[in-house]
Amino acid sequence: MKSHDQAEVHQPADAGSESEVEMQIRGLMTDPITNMPIVVLKDVASDMVLPIWVGIFEANAIALELEKTATPRPMTHDLLQNLARGLNAQVNKVVVSELRDDTFYAVIWMNHAGETVTLDARPSDAIALALRWDCPIYVNRQVLENSKQAAGGAQTINAEEMRRWLENLNDDDMGRYKM
Repeated sequence: MKSHDQAEVHQPADAGSESEVEMQIRGLMTDPITNMPIVVLKDVASDMVLPIWVGIFEANAIALELEKTATPRPMTHDLLQNLARGLNAQVNKVVVSELRDDTFYAVIWMNHAGETVTLDARPSDAIALALRWDCPIYVNRQVLENSKQAAGGAQTINAEEMRRWLENLNDDDMGRYKM
């Protein structure tokens, strides 16, 4: 994986691969214990969910786009979208690509001048950008497996309980950010 200030050029790869699971945003909520925002991603083909804890500002950027709230001036993710468009680039997909030391990593896949460019990103930023581009969000299958295994450990039994609770939430439970 490239460092946060580098991009990598690839051959075209717009759709998700077999190693990726397409997800949608199920909702945005607050962790009842830590009061930290959680983006809840849900597999489009099953009930599997992946909670990703994010920062307050990133959650706000996601919420603004989920609610289609206009702001008087461009917010950071709007600026990134405008910048990409101004450079004739397009975001094709985002992928939550790795889970390492309880930290998720993501990659933004863009097309520019016929070449595919990948950018390392925080998942919250990648998701906020994906919403603005209306492009798919994927999670690497290995990330889903690793998050299940991490949740299955004795010291993180609360994570597995949280996962089961998230999978069983109804629309009213998700609050105002439900999709």
